[in-house]
Amino acid sequence: MAAGKHPLGVRDDFVWGASTSAYQIEGAAFEDGRGPSIWDIHSRTQGRTANGDTGDIACDHYHRWPEDAALLKKLGVGAYRFSVSWPRVLPRGRGAVNDKGMDFYDRLIDGVLDSGIQPWLCLYHWDLPQRLHELGGWTNRDVAGWFADYATLIATRFGDRVKHFATFNEPNVCTLFGYGMTWCAPAAEDRVAYLKASHHLNLAHGAGVDVLRGLVKDVSIGCIYNLQPVHPADETVAADHEAAAKLDAHWNRVYADPHILGHYPNVVVEDYEPYMQAGDLARICRPMDWVGMNHYGPIWTKAAPGSQMGFAWADVKVADAHPEIGWEIFPEAFTEQLLETSARYKLPVYITENGCGRNDDQEIADADGYVDDFYRITYLKLYTAAMKAAIDKGADVRGYFIWSLLDNFEWGSGYGNRFGIIRVDFPTGKRTPKKSFAWYADAIKGVLG
Repeated sequence: MAAGKHPLGVRDDFVWGASTSAYQIEGAAFEDGRGPSIWDIHSRTQGRTANGDTGDIACDHYHRWPEDAALLKKLGVGAYRFSVSWPRVLPRGRGAVNDKGMDFYDRLIDGVLDSGIQPWLCLYHWDLPQRLHELGGWTNRDVAGWFADYATLIATRFGDRVKHFATFNEPNVCTLFGYGMTWCAPAAEDRVAYLKASHHLNLAHGAGVDVLRGLVKDVSIGCIYNLQPVHPADETVAADHEAAAKLDAHWNRVYADPHILGHYPNVVVEDYEPYMQAGDLARICRPMDWVGMNHYGPIWTKAAPGSQMGFAWADVKVADAHPEIGWEIFPEAFTEQLLETSARYKLPVYITENGCGRNDDQEIADADGYVDDFYRITYLKLYTAAMKAAIDKGADVRGYFIWSLLDNFEWGSGYGNRFGIIRVDFPTGKRTPKKSFAWYADAIKGVLG
């Protein structure tokens, strides 16, 4: 459909949405039969999260979802992207189904639909059942079959109402940071474990696509990638250029390329060959309908010969943070990445995460809990303008989902970094829309103040 009259130049059928994930908002970690995930264990390991924060309660969305559905309706979005907690529906990761967990998602999906909003369901947002981890988790090739069984359960139960599915959210983060490094669960810091995990996750993706395609009528399937331009820390150092090429492959290509193009990037393909069996790439490369792109900014990297992966993150190359935001921001990189992604994969692109975080002590709330987050609005204006620039240059962008609906558990940052357009007072669970909530509601309607 051609571009309509919206000032951002988006199509008439453009999807405006908001995103969350199960472990970050649900809480109820030990209620109604939910089993432990690797993030329950990771967050309880000393030094892994800020202040030892966990997702035990988080936003208490498990109990307060009707309030959150009402806020989504007030916001005016057409879609809500959420994830299912694998250990909530299959406490041991396989075998016996937890009916109370399945019932929760029935209620949530029906409530979202009753609000006139389409549910976009992500099967996996990093919370692998701990029982499967004890069997090798993503390093065990059998995990592709376990994931296919899980996908079958979800598709069979919810596929009559949910038509938009993502197999994975940011597979690069949960494997590279979780197996190659220690920043995410399960913090293995083992290069071989990482290579196995990423290849087996790719096999699971292909198996999941086949399950969804076979079981859900009129299904629309994608995978969500964190895509960011990668630059060498020092343009004059050859080793930094080599590090940037490797990180670019592992961060931006190792998943989307085999999923969509049917091959691993040349710069790393030899690393994967020991773990590949005949027919693996055909199992991985299955027809998809769209690409999900999460983006916050570019990456600078440097050589790190003594590390497991041979590269490391470097300082951001900018003189000063943006004065109104406190972040180093690069909206031009957003435009670049949208154009590159659209051209490379030749599929519709949905921006499934984009937003602005702020330290808790900078998100100043008044006596009623209201936050005048002008810096977040500034960021969103810059990045939605960058999206328009990409669209104007031919990028096939079909939707924008803000990260995030709610302040939540931000993984290793715990509760100290707030991304929500709704403030959550974590001791009480009280929700208070921020000024950015009103701005986004207006932007959806085409009012860009």
